[in-house]
Amino acid sequence: MRELIIAIRNFFVLWVLTALIYPFLMIFISQTAFPFQANGSLIINSQQQVIGSTLIGQNFSREGYFWSRPSTINYSEGEDYAPTGVSGASNIAPGNPDLIQRIRVQVTKLSSQGIKPTADLLYTSASGLDPHITIEAAIAQIPRVAKSRSLSPDQVQALIAQNTDAPFLGIFGEPSVNVLKLNLSLDNQR
Repeated sequence: MRELIIAIRNFFVLWVLTALIYPFLMIFISQTAFPFQANGSLIINSQQQVIGSTLIGQNFSREGYFWSRPSTINYSEGEDYAPTGVSGASNIAPGNPDLIQRIRVQVTKLSSQGIKPTADLLYTSASGLDPHITIEAAIAQIPRVAKSRSLSPDQVQALIAQNTDAPFLGIFGEPSVNVLKLNLSLDNQR
């Protein structure tokens, strides 16, 4: 009986520590030290509406916007800056005819717009929600966006430089461009 009481007491002590104290401590620390990140890195427009997150990719299809990576998931339909759908990859093998056809269609689309296809403009990310493109993919889209927005290529190049994220901790990964922030910067050029 004594061992049963000790086991029950240990269970409740561990439960209080791991189910109550630890989670609330983490919420307190994150909300105090990193409130923007803890709340989803949400970007809010001048009407105080959430238009997206810097962590989740969105489908930009209108002419004056930089295009994101293609995605295997269906983004929410409607206007740009719409919330996104669920995460997921296609798991299609490299030799699958559906994948080859999708890539051919993407190459044709990019080429018809005068964009030199880059890997991240052709292939999806594993999650389907990658918010970044490479600097090369952004540079490849400069002529199309500059013409559509009646901006000089140098102005668009400067916006790319302003919205380029450095590698994590300065050493992990490559510099990349957050498409949502870049397109918001374009909208603010008006």
